[in-house]
Amino acid sequence: MQLEFADMKARDIAAKIHSGETTSVEVTGYFLERIEKLNPEINAFIKCDRDYALKQASGIDKQIQAGEIISPLAGVPIALKDNIMTEGLSTTCGSKILANHTAVYDATVVSKLKKSGLIIIGKTNMDEFGMGSSNEYSHFGAVKNPLGTSRVPGGSSGGSAAAVASGMTPLALGTDTGGSVRQPGSFCGLAGFRPTYGLVSRYGLVAFASSFDQIGPFAKDITDLSLILSIIAGHDKRDSTSIDQTAQDYAQDLDQGLDSLKIGIPKEYFDGGMDKAVRQSIEMVLEKLAKSKNEIIEISLPSAGYSLAVYYIIANAEASSNLARYDGVLYCHRSSESETLMDMYLNTRTEGFGPEVKRRILLGTYVLSAGYYDAYYRRALQARKTIANDFSRAFEQCDLILSPTSPSTAFGLGERLDDPLQMYLSDIYTVTAPLANIPAVSVPCGSDDVGLPVGLQLMGRYLGEKTILSGAYHIERLIANG
Repeated sequence: MQLEFADMKARDIAAKIHSGETTSVEVTGYFLERIEKLNPEINAFIKCDRDYALKQASGIDKQIQAGEIISPLAGVPIALKDNIMTEGLSTTCGSKILANHTAVYDATVVSKLKKSGLIIIGKTNMDEFGMGSSNEYSHFGAVKNPLGTSRVPGGSSGGSAAAVASGMTPLALGTDTGGSVRQPGSFCGLAGFRPTYGLVSRYGLVAFASSFDQIGPFAKDITDLSLILSIIAGHDKRDSTSIDQTAQDYAQDLDQGLDSLKIGIPKEYFDGGMDKAVRQSIEMVLEKLAKSKNEIIEISLPSAGYSLAVYYIIANAEASSNLARYDGVLYCHRSSESETLMDMYLNTRTEGFGPEVKRRILLGTYVLSAGYYDAYYRRALQARKTIANDFSRAFEQCDLILSPTSPSTAFGLGERLDDPLQMYLSDIYTVTAPLANIPAVSVPCGSDDVGLPVGLQLMGRYLGEKTILSGAYHIERLIANG
C-alpha cells in the first residue's frame, strides 16, 4: 500500500526512505502525481520533468541501498523558484522574455542540493523577475493560494509556497528580496526564512536587486527549515558577496537556551495599520512568551517609517540596471517586428516585459537619472545606513525583534492589481530586514475569522541564524501546546 506523504515532514519522509520502508522513486512518483492532479488549479509549477526527477531518485536509491546516506534529507523532493539556474531545465523568471530559456549550468544551491541527495522535482511559478507581492505578475498566470483559491499566495515566491502548502512537494526554495519568502510563508501557513545576506550563495540566481536578493527555504516547520538551510548555506568563491564562513548544522540544539530570551517589540510597528486578526494572533503569542520566562521589552526603530520608500528606490534602481541585459541580443525573446537595432531593443523589451517590470524599470531609471540621483538614490543609500544603525542599537537591548510578517492575511486575487501602492504596503514589515542586512523568519502563529493563516516575524542579529531558528522553534512549540 502506498504511503501518504503529502502531510508528512520532510525529515520523516527521509527516515522512511533511509530505513527501506519506501524508496525515493516511490516518494518522487507520489509527488509527481499530486502535481499532475493539483497544479492545473493552483498553478504553482511552471515546469516539471518526470524523467529528470525519477532519474535522480533512482540514483539516490542505489546509493542508499549501498549504505551511503549522504544527508538527513537524501531522497526527498524539493521544488525551486524559477529564477534559480538548474541545468537542463527551464529558468524563465516568470517572464515572456525568458520563456524559452533553458539553463546550461547549476546554481551553487542546486549543486549542493544534488550533492546532498535531494530530488529537484520542478520549477515554481513567480512574479516576473521577482517583482510583486501576490504572484499575479507572472507571464504563466497567477498562482492561487491552496488554503483558499480565491486568495493570493503572496509573492514573489508564491509558487514555491503554494507547492509546499498544497502537498505537491515537502520542501521548496524561493528568493527573498524585500520579503518574498517570508510574506508567502505567512499567507500559506508555512515557515519561510531569509538568511543573512551572503550566507547562501547567489551564484546562478537571476538578479532582481543585487544588494537585497537572497535564496531562502520553505518548509512545514522550523526543524525541516533548519535542515535545508544547513545544506544550502556556506561560502562560495564564485560569489563575490558570499560570507567566508563554514557551514553549520542549524538543526542542532534548536530547543536549547530559550528560557531567557529578550524579545524586542518595535513600538512603530504596533501603532496601527495591521488587521485585527493579525494583532490578536501576535498578542496571543506575546502572552505565551511572557509566561515562559522570556522578557518582552519595547524598543524603538525611529527610521522604520522610511523603510518602504528607501527599499523601493534602491531596489528599483538596481532592477533597472540588472534588466538592461534583456535587449534581444543574447537572451531568448527577440522581436521579429524590427527594422533597425534601436527598434529591436524597444520592441523586444515592450513585448517581453510585463506591466509591473516596466513600471519598476521606469521608476529605477528615473531615480538614477541626472538631476535626480542625489535627490533620491543617494539619499536612499544614506537612509539605509540609518535604518541599519537603528537595528544595531536595538540589538544592544534584545536578542530578537518580533513583529507581524504582513499587516493582513492573504488578500483576494485581483484585489490590489489596480493599486500598486497598496500592493507595496504588503511588504511594510518585511523590507527592513534586507535593508539592515539581517536574517528573519516567518512562522505561523494563528488565523483570521475565515481560517487564513497569520504569520509572525522574528528578526535577529547579523549571522544570528541559530538564535532566530531557536526562537521560532520555541514559538512553534508554545503554539502547538496551546
